Amino acid sequence: MNTPYSRSSRREAAHPAPGAGGAGAPAERPSRRAATSGPAQRPSKAGRNLPAAIGVGVGLGILIIGSLILRKELMLGIVIAAIVVGVWELRRALAQVSIHVPLVPSLVGSVSMLVSAYVGGGDALIITVGLTCVGILLWRIADGVLDAVRDIAGGFFVAVYPSFLAGFAALMLAADDGARRIVVFILVTVLSDVGGYAFGVLLGRHPMAPSVSPKKSWEGFAGSVFTCVVGGAIAVALLLDGPWWGGALLGACTAIAATVGDLTESTIKRDLGIKDMSTILPGHGGVMDRLDSLVVVAPVAWALLAWVVPPG
Repeated sequence: MNTPYSRSSRREAAHPAPGAGGAGAPAERPSRRAATSGPAQRPSKAGRNLPAAIGVGVGLGILIIGSLILRKELMLGIVIAAIVVGVWELRRALAQVSIHVPLVPSLVGSVSMLVSAYVGGGDALIITVGLTCVGILLWRIADGVLDAVRDIAGGFFVAVYPSFLAGFAALMLAADDGARRIVVFILVTVLSDVGGYAFGVLLGRHPMAPSVSPKKSWEGFAGSVFTCVVGGAIAVALLLDGPWWGGALLGACTAIAATVGDLTESTIKRDLGIKDMSTILPGHGGVMDRLDSLVVVAPVAWALLAWVVPPG
């Protein structure tokens, strides 16, 4: 069967030509270091090009808020686009270790999961992730059994992370007050990153997981918890008319989940031998480098907000 996953294409992906722009490809590493070593682009203490990161973050915030003000469906489109790019980045990164995820069923499944969650709710999301895994299995088996187990396992991983997890954001968005729920969810998650960054730069002394993320400290984690608890209490009370303690609980759980998501992504990248999933977002890396915390927080935020502030 002539598919994008023939043996020849797998060999090409596993051994890209010199200078090819694969994520984390060896040919890119010297240029990346050279690009960040000069004074004009010297990264901050936490390892980022801070002005570029702030600019991109503000731009994304304006895009998200604008879509939520105009129509919720626009926000759903933004989520779909982000997850599609994230799936592409993950597939490209896994190819560095000869894991070749079937592209078509992965992309179709990710879009279907988000749309079905928004339209049909949690049951539709569960059914769609199951069908996506079946589609990945059949698509890959049709190409032969060589390395099939490894590729299928990679496909299942991509189907769950980030596609299935992002489906919980679509579930929140579908509620009558879904726009405000999404604002609370994203705001508290961003506060985890901001608090961790600020406290880590100013006070960081004790590494949390030096073998995985050397710049992440326990002081930074404490800052994440503090900013999330305060921000969550205020956001839930003002935007959702919920109890402040529910927002504080959401903030504490978000800080933990966001940190787990960040460390998970760092572990994946370290295992694959890459620095960023891609270079699409200046100062941030790839789309998955920004979605790592959000997709892990999404099911936690959906469950806690559904309990603290029941929809409708």
